[in-house]
Amino acid sequence: MNQQYITIKLRLRDRHFTELNRQARAVNLVWNYCNATQRKAVNDRRYWLSNFDLQRLTAGSSKELDIHAHTIKEICDSYHRSRKQFKKPWLKWRGQRSLGWIPFKAGHVIFDGGVFKFRNVKYQVMHIRDDLKSGIRIGAGSFNQDSRGRWYLNVLINVECATSAPLSYVGIDLGLKNLATLSVGDKIEAKGFYRASEVKLAISQRSKKSKRTNAIHAKVKNRRKDFLHKASAKLAKEFGLIVIGDVSPSRLAKTKMAKSVLDAGWANFKRMLTYKSIRNGGSMLEVSEAWTTQMCSVCGSRPPSRPIGIAHLGIREWTCDYCGTVHDRDVNAARNILRIGLDTLVEGAA
Repeated sequence: MNQQYITIKLRLRDRHFTELNRQARAVNLVWNYCNATQRKAVNDRRYWLSNFDLQRLTAGSSKELDIHAHTIKEICDSYHRSRKQFKKPWLKWRGQRSLGWIPFKAGHVIFDGGVFKFRNVKYQVMHIRDDLKSGIRIGAGSFNQDSRGRWYLNVLINVECATSAPLSYVGIDLGLKNLATLSVGDKIEAKGFYRASEVKLAISQRSKKSKRTNAIHAKVKNRRKDFLHKASAKLAKEFGLIVIGDVSPSRLAKTKMAKSVLDAGWANFKRMLTYKSIRNGGSMLEVSEAWTTQMCSVCGSRPPSRPIGIAHLGIREWTCDYCGTVHDRDVNAARNILRIGLDTLVEGAA
């Protein structure tokens, strides 16, 4: 069978929080040292430190700080990458309110006997996944803390993929009222988890109850993630080829529809469909959805009766002037997306 690398997130038991909080404070200390050193180098000599410079300056401090030496190296690498990415001479300081973060490199976490071992310390998780087996190779990852103070283990593992997929295909048109409309006519309704919690959030924010606010945000995020996981897994198991439109969530997040777009979770849905399709032996293809709403999926024409522009967004059903086919707007778009995907594959094969 083929293999695929995936990142999994596992919640750790509360008994480990004290030790992880201590290491996280040491990580913040190293980060702030790198930041202070970089700032001094820029102000004094107009010199930009590389990750190798930072590693040399922090070498030998792991024993005093009681954290892994490779963790310190990863902090230096991460600081250097972040500074280059944002094109800044130095970055923000990590204070007491910073969320916990303890990075590690591949091979330093071992899974054996149902527990994870890091620096000869055993860490237990709340739930063990079925694809975790003793002796499995654990890639690079990190311990991370959420806004509620809970700690999670994020690791890269290798899982087996199916060699064959169902001989079926589907086109998907993403939307706000319906998360996904399929070319076969089915629709997956968008749940709107954030919208349903807006009243509770407003009350807790006006009352300045930060813990309550963080708990509501976390619940909304977890419910949305669980819903997207189940919906994407069902589609990946049912269809061998999934073709989806290239609608850009990041661009629409800058418009008046931002709250609804982010609540729908299009980006996470696409990402889940991608790796779950591969795991089930299939594939996902993203194609341009230009004109897919205005084009008749039966005769391929763009009749005068088609919905055009923002003014016709309320038209959800229309009839083609040339062939007389009555179209559901979203289903028609999904069928056109599927046709474009199949044509793309045929052209690529030719």
